[in-house]
Amino acid sequence: GPWTGSVRRPRSRSGLLHGASAVFEVKNGNGTACIMADFSAAFLVSYDTQSGPKNAPFDLPSSAQVLNSSSCGKANTSDPSLRIAFGEGHTLTFTFSRNATRYGVQRMSFVYNLSDSHIFPNASSKEIKTVESVTDIQADIDKKYRCVSASQVHMGNVTLTLRDVTVQAYLSNNSFSKGETRCKQDVPSPTTAPPRPPPSPESPSVRKYNVSGSNGTCLLASMALQLNVTYERSDNTTVTRVFNINPNETSANGSCSSQQVTLELRSEDVTLLVFQFGMVRGSGDLRPRPHAREPAFAAGNSSLRVLQATVGNSYKCNAQEHVQVTKAFSVNIFKVWVQAFKVEGNKFGSVEECLLDENSMLIPVAVGGALAGLVLTVLIAYLVGRKRSHAGYQTI
Repeated sequence: GPWTGSVRRPRSRSGLLHGASAVFEVKNGNGTACIMADFSAAFLVSYDTQSGPKNAPFDLPSSAQVLNSSSCGKANTSDPSLRIAFGEGHTLTFTFSRNATRYGVQRMSFVYNLSDSHIFPNASSKEIKTVESVTDIQADIDKKYRCVSASQVHMGNVTLTLRDVTVQAYLSNNSFSKGETRCKQDVPSPTTAPPRPPPSPESPSVRKYNVSGSNGTCLLASMALQLNVTYERSDNTTVTRVFNINPNETSANGSCSSQQVTLELRSEDVTLLVFQFGMVRGSGDLRPRPHAREPAFAAGNSSLRVLQATVGNSYKCNAQEHVQVTKAFSVNIFKVWVQAFKVEGNKFGSVEECLLDENSMLIPVAVGGALAGLVLTVLIAYLVGRKRSHAGYQTI
């Protein structure tokens, strides 16, 4: 029979990458809920522009709605599905299946519209793209699936981060069951019993950095940093940890050359976090530092094109910048103001704004102009505790 979709009890949430959260419902013809879902979601989409690939981070907004094309499914003919729409033609779909004892999200798919210039400024294509993936969201029949920890679903050029998830299909009592099946990220290993990942910290503190060489200052930076690290524990479970760079516990060094400016940060948790600003003239890559040996986590990317500005100018962004270095490592940068290479009078030069003012930033630069790009390398020490066993960790 007919069915409807609805969003119940909308409520906004504070916290980084936590998007708005609400209870999404799919009901059958009798008005009884067959699917309920409560979660927050953050998307990271890689897309092409005329000036090269860019990453678009955005959250599932509070205005997201359940589409009437959602379904409670029919035995032997169709599976239940929850379809959530937002923005200018973006749709996130959960498709469920079950056997005698368990059910789960058999497939997750995301349709996104590159002509939405608010999310995808200066996209080369205006196409509507579709990506999908299997998931490990599973629970016992008549129990809700619960996962407080962050978990990621990789769908082509899209990385979806889910947090604080409660979802249930094939409902019998028009509400979430009291019984629950927890995700593997939330459940400690019975042998090693490691602690649960801590909740995401508050916004990090801003610190000013200054790097000088024989010819004077080559880097001025003011920013707050937060790291997102996904790593494998000894019990083969995967954990995503978010933690701040504490300026009071971090030492900073750096170096200057005509083609590269380096800022190196070290703390108890972070063995080495390297920002390398390079002169970009259309080709050529800078190479990250060598990776650390086990048991450290190591990640690097020598082809990032972020925090860019014309030499002699500064780059400024008050909004949060999300830089995806690798699938396992990303950096959130807050209130950034940075200038590399030609720093006159130890002061920031003319400001080039991010995103909202991006159209005005793309005025062609004269022949011979150069950009300051960024290469990020990170070596992060054993994250759970140095005195515990290191077995099971892998170098990324």
